Amino acid sequence: MNPSGDIAAQQAQLIVTSTVLMLLIIVPVIVLTLVFAWRYRQSNTEATYSPDWDHSTRLELVIWGAPLLIIIALGALTWISTHKLDPWRPLERIDARRPVDPKVAPLVVQVVALDWKWLFLYPEQGIATVNELAAPVDRPIQFRITSSTVMNSFYIPALAGQIYAMPGMETKLHAVINRAGVYDGFSANFSGDGFSHMRFKFHGLSAAGFDRWVEASRASGEVLDRGLYLKLEQPSEREPVRRFGRVDPQLFDAAVNRCVDKTKMCMGEMMAIDAAGGMGKGGLAYLERKPWRDGERSFVAAAACTPDNPTGASLPAAAATAFTDATARN
Repeated sequence: MNPSGDIAAQQAQLIVTSTVLMLLIIVPVIVLTLVFAWRYRQSNTEATYSPDWDHSTRLELVIWGAPLLIIIALGALTWISTHKLDPWRPLERIDARRPVDPKVAPLVVQVVALDWKWLFLYPEQGIATVNELAAPVDRPIQFRITSSTVMNSFYIPALAGQIYAMPGMETKLHAVINRAGVYDGFSANFSGDGFSHMRFKFHGLSAAGFDRWVEASRASGEVLDRGLYLKLEQPSEREPVRRFGRVDPQLFDAAVNRCVDKTKMCMGEMMAIDAAGGMGKGGLAYLERKPWRDGERSFVAAAACTPDNPTGASLPAAAATAFTDATARN
């Protein structure tokens, strides 16, 4: 409730405002419950006794009108805050007094939840870290978040609310840190045995301090390529902080598409095949024409039923081409 980032500060204020609005009903109800219990106790013979009373228009208006007004206020507050604090929405301000300078580009941080550690990639700086995150004070941050295997939740309470990390998907979070310091980050979603130790430190640094941190990471000399990522992806607990001076620039997109291992087809490519008609005419033609990543070509064994292949046995590449030509003629 005393965060150091503007988004988290707005969320804290939203909690306070909502609580106060609800207390406007809760407190009077509690007080009146005690007053009525005391005033109309059995031993108080001076209290008004009206056994046939059953209705009061003014009382009904108060009983239903006041909560209705509170609900309307909470609904309006929720509607506005839901859009204003949307994690995907770029920041409009640094804090309550300063708008975002349109000339300042946000710091992009690519986040991958591994079992059971966090990998942070800095595409602009060309570095990566494990279980350590840093950003300059008062500079907008754009987090691009995914997971390698199961769902996790990326959460730095002092910075902003939690956002899920899901395999095969990319979520986003925009935030800014306003005070220098070291803050706790962790996964807020259970993801297996090592979940309890899936923690990291977030460093809010001055601009000069962040530059020094980047240079120190580059000095490590270690290169994070696809092969090392596949080793890092294996489950491990209490992973120490690691820094990588160079990173494969396509690594994050490959992690999102679940094809860091080059023997696997990327999800984007698979969806393109489906969009072209699956393994029918359009799909097989797509496989033949597509210039595949890294100068390579990938082939998928086709199991298509034709008059000459009624059982749908696997077709070699040449047969797949013949099948495409045959279906075109038909």
